[in-house]
Amino acid sequence: MAEVTSDVTKEMVIETLRRVRGPDLEGDIVSRNMVSDVFIADSKVYFSITVPSDRAKELEPLREAAERSVKAMPGVKGALVTLTADRKAGAAPQTPPSPPAANAGAPQAPGHGHRPQKAGVPGVNSIIAVASGKGGVGKSTTAVNLALAMLANGLKVGILDSDIYGPSVPRLLNISGRPQQIDNRIIVPMENYGLKAMSMGFLVDEEAAMIWRGPMVQSAILQMLREVAWGDLDVLIVDMPPGTGDAQLTMAQQVPLAGAVIVSTPQDLALIDARKGIAMFRKVEVPLLGIIENMSYFLAPDTGNRYDIFGHGGAKAEAERIGVPFLGEVPLTMDIRERSDAGTPVVVSDPESASALIYREIAAKVWEELTGRKQRAAPSIVFD
Repeated sequence: MAEVTSDVTKEMVIETLRRVRGPDLEGDIVSRNMVSDVFIADSKVYFSITVPSDRAKELEPLREAAERSVKAMPGVKGALVTLTADRKAGAAPQTPPSPPAANAGAPQAPGHGHRPQKAGVPGVNSIIAVASGKGGVGKSTTAVNLALAMLANGLKVGILDSDIYGPSVPRLLNISGRPQQIDNRIIVPMENYGLKAMSMGFLVDEEAAMIWRGPMVQSAILQMLREVAWGDLDVLIVDMPPGTGDAQLTMAQQVPLAGAVIVSTPQDLALIDARKGIAMFRKVEVPLLGIIENMSYFLAPDTGNRYDIFGHGGAKAEAERIGVPFLGEVPLTMDIRERSDAGTPVVVSDPESASALIYREIAAKVWEELTGRKQRAAPSIVFD
């Protein structure tokens, strides 16, 4: 049979999905407005199906039917279809009974309901979010070197790149190719330098623009977290996207984070945004393991002279002000920048360098903070 080379369009996918019946065989999932925006990259199709929250598990066969239909289309190389729960999707669901109060008879604060314990990830002991209030502070470089430093310190570590719109981990770890899928849709993580990794960058081309709305972002993050064969890990580092948007709230709502590490540069503008991230994690009751001052000072490669280009000590002063640990200063050096761009992080490519030793010291402090705290369940966020 001759290979079909025709391009797949959004309209073709939508037309195919019109043949997938809706819940209870009523209508189809397109006419019932259950299909999110369809995204196509590298002949792979991505979309989510919005279903009533109380029927999400029951409607898994519907998701499978939609995925099979799209994969069977000529010119389609693969499909990633997720279920997104929504109280208003497809049909009017029944109102679920209210859960019993944790402390019967005690008054409830307005806007706060029952906070169920969220399921963790099988085999993963602790999950740490590495976050920043804004982009451009070197958060991803810090997250990757922190993960590799923990690995060098003797821990079993993985890293999840939760930045759907701008994934950096594939480039930083010099990993290319597509992950394999095994039974029950479980994805085998990619690996380099002994570090297991998962990123949207492994699923789409580097230059593809991910034009997704909140529900699809949430579904993709949870799939990359829970439907990956991580194995036994002491720590899973989550490289968060900058800011305080959907990805951060998804992690806080759905995942029992053991703690968060905040990355900032010394200048006031970066610290203003970092404070927003700190406030968010505190609001959702995620412990702050500490603050890292990245690009803390510049070391000239020719003379070794030090220059405080962005100022110095701002992150340390902020940590002291709010009462959280200061984890350390990472300098702005040519070796960190060049090795990161080349996909050979300094911790593994020059493990005895001053920069690598700084990351290992920070990793040891993070682990000390982590093991000194009791892991708490993630809260359920309620908006009035």
